[in-house]
Amino acid sequence: MTVISLKSAQVREGLVLPYAEAGYPSGTPVVFVHGLADSWWSFEPLLRRLPASLHGYAPTQRGHGDAGRPPEGYTPDDFAADVVAFLDAVDIPRAFLVGASSGGVPARIVAGSHPDRIAGLVLLGVPGTLADKPSVTETAKTVEALSDPVPRAFVEDFLAETVARPIARGFIETMVEENLKVPAQVWKDTLRGLLDTDLRATLGGILVPTLVVWGEQDEFLPREDQQTILDAVHGADFLAYPGTGHCVHWEQPERVVADLAAFVTRVEHPGTRPGGA
Repeated sequence: MTVISLKSAQVREGLVLPYAEAGYPSGTPVVFVHGLADSWWSFEPLLRRLPASLHGYAPTQRGHGDAGRPPEGYTPDDFAADVVAFLDAVDIPRAFLVGASSGGVPARIVAGSHPDRIAGLVLLGVPGTLADKPSVTETAKTVEALSDPVPRAFVEDFLAETVARPIARGFIETMVEENLKVPAQVWKDTLRGLLDTDLRATLGGILVPTLVVWGEQDEFLPREDQQTILDAVHGADFLAYPGTGHCVHWEQPERVVADLAAFVTRVEHPGTRPGGA
């Protein structure tokens, strides 16, 4: 298995982001962007399975995990700016971006606004839009009522809804602990930022090669939601994983890594046959 190194990067004055790095120095840079309440740990199952062709970086976003907690700046645009600042801080001229769940929103903003820095975009269970989803509205009401310390039961229930397959108990416990590090106000500000943003508009202008991956048992995102992305991003590839829930990278890390590696190869060597199903 690939060795994971833990490091930190100062992306701007007063803001340090921890990040995990894995893979051979000569591998193609891949930067992973996690979603609401997670941390770099969300991508541990992928990082330790990376092939020699890929070099992975997984920063923990502001307000999350052990990252710095500024009092404001939790909109998708703020997180997107941090991604670009992270590329600069770690000296990555150009990379593939992999966004999971809501982390795919700042990832696609960066892909659309900085095509010179992004070679390709992979979206893992990423919403096309959230405004039309009653389950998200209900979650938002619960989040708005949170206070510190955030209840463990809330986090456990929140994570349980994201998977359709059994996950190693130790990993789930780690993710619960990472989610519990997030202050109630950051939960509120981050989710409010997502709901106040026109997510359809963030799909505009994406011209880099894009791969959309979705679990057919996703409790949050129906198939038609993913079509919103495919209709907006010309030429995007689409993979549906049967029997898989929202967190495809937790449930099927081997397949995600294989499909990611195949996608990178296709982009870097046009004409290569598509992988996956």
